[in-house]
Amino acid sequence: MQAAYEALMSTPPGTAYVVATGTLTNMGVLFTAYPKLASHIKGLHIMGGAIGSSFTPAPMGVISNDSGTSREERFGNWSKYAEFNIYCDPEAAQSLFTNPELKTKIMLVPLDLSHLFLATRQVQEALLHGFDQEQRVQVSTVRQLFNEILTFFAQTYADVFGLVQGPPLHDVLPVLAIMAPNIFDDHGGERFDVDVVIDGAHGTEGIARTESRVGQTVVKTITEGSSGVRIPRNLNTDVAWRMIDLCLDLAEQRSAKRTVVRPA
Repeated sequence: MQAAYEALMSTPPGTAYVVATGTLTNMGVLFTAYPKLASHIKGLHIMGGAIGSSFTPAPMGVISNDSGTSREERFGNWSKYAEFNIYCDPEAAQSLFTNPELKTKIMLVPLDLSHLFLATRQVQEALLHGFDQEQRVQVSTVRQLFNEILTFFAQTYADVFGLVQGPPLHDVLPVLAIMAPNIFDDHGGERFDVDVVIDGAHGTEGIARTESRVGQTVVKTITEGSSGVRIPRNLNTDVAWRMIDLCLDLAEQRSAKRTVVRPA
């Protein structure tokens, strides 16, 4: 924690971003142990949470009962109500979202947003061969590896969560929001108070089998002009995928050895 604090404080005030794409225990400890850090950084971008209630038009998935005879809507990915990163340490998440100095600098990317960013078959092909397909006749090792990682959980998302169009991409979004904040639509500056349910039993029967709401992310729109957490409701997916394509181009260029694999 001290090393992270010192590294961030070594940057000019109001310039450093912190990106959290996993459970928030370390973030909670960091900003509790070093309260000055909240005013020093420019932003904290978090991938996590699930809101539901048609917060966005994203497909949030379904869950089968134990016998597999019925399926019902859900919006969490670990429990029926909670996303994994928040569920694992809801107290840490709550400490961040209720920190008055920090919450105004938080951008939250919930499943409601990342489930709009689906790697459809068309996107997969474009990223595998490059968006400028006319000039690319071979598939690089970099792009082949990325494609394998991208599609690894595709069947799971289809079977468990009902996302049949393609797997969503989550963790890249809070990073893209630093590089291109304007491709994310927050309805002209909409901001939220965020509360995390910390009371309730943690499930013991595996994924999404508990009725407890522990870890649920509850949001409330605040008065226009007030300071709160930024939670975009949409994004320009075309630009976002193009940015990833450009990153893959750079990775190819900087790869010391670019073994070429011909597509089957």
